[in-house]
Order: sequence, then C-alpha cells, then structure tokens
Amino acid sequence: MNIAHKLETEHSKSLTTAIVNYVGDDRLRLKELMAVFFGTDKLLSQRAAWPVRYVFEAHPHLLSAYYKKLIEALQIPNQHPAIYRNVLRALQTAPVPQKYQGILVDLCFNFIKNETQALATRAFAITVAANICKHYPELKNELNLLLNELAALPQAPAIRVRTKTALKELKSV
Repeated sequence: MNIAHKLETEHSKSLTTAIVNYVGDDRLRLKELMAVFFGTDKLLSQRAAWPVRYVFEAHPHLLSAYYKKLIEALQIPNQHPAIYRNVLRALQTAPVPQKYQGILVDLCFNFIKNETQALATRAFAITVAANICKHYPELKNELNLLLNELAALPQAPAIRVRTKTALKELKSV
C-alpha cells in the first residue's frame, strides 16, 4: 500500500482502519506512515494523524522511536488541530519517558490555557498533564491550581469532565 497516495484520494474511517491494519506493528510500514505525518504536505499530515493515533494506541511500544519528533510536532505553531489532537490522544495512554515529561507538561499547560485551541486538544492535554504530574508533587500543585481556575469558569462539557476527572485523580495520589 502506498499510504501517501491513499491519503491523497480520501479521508475516511474505513481508510484509516485499512492503514492501521496495514501498518500493524510493522516498524517499516510505520516508518512510511510517519514520513507522511511528518512530511511537508499539510493536508497529508493532517490525514495521517488519525491512523497514527490508532497505531500508537494499539501498539504503544512503537512510540519509543517517535517521542522526540511527536513532541517537536506539538511545538510547531498553527498546526492543524488534528495534529495536536491525535498526538495528545496517543500520548494520554502511553508511558512518557522521563526525559520528555518536562517539555510535554509545559506544552500541555499551554494547550490547556489557550482558549483558542480546539476543545479536544485541550481535553487530551489535561489528561496527559495529569498523568505526568501525579509523580511530581510540585507539578501536581501547579496543575491543581490551573484546573481549579478552569473549574471555576463556565466550560464546554469535554473540558469540564476532564478537569473534574483529573482533579479527582490528582487528589487520590
């Protein structure tokens, strides 16, 4: 399968599923998908983000080769929301190596605070930040403050639920 060619022709759940099944846990096929995701064609990067997320959710061990580049992708301003959303969604269930936790927490805090970011991006950032901050009391306190500020304001349901869940989890740790 030529992943780039397939993504040029359509963007659908069925194609995403076909790409995820094609890649499976094959590192060479994943390399092909990631080349499209990190490539210069913004439309193809956006379309590749969806299967990237599903591959990493199904095979989190494959993330290890891509943490650095995924975090770099989160640092690029004005990316399509699909890039941020799908990277953060994949990272919310993956164990993040310690050497990337600091920068990732900073990025998540910025996403959470940025009301112009898509709601799903902010919601997944809350979960990623909470997962990391559980292990660091000083960061846990900082996230608690931020989430309590959010909880005091009217929020969309996605943000409200994630905030409530994260505060509960942080309190129990």
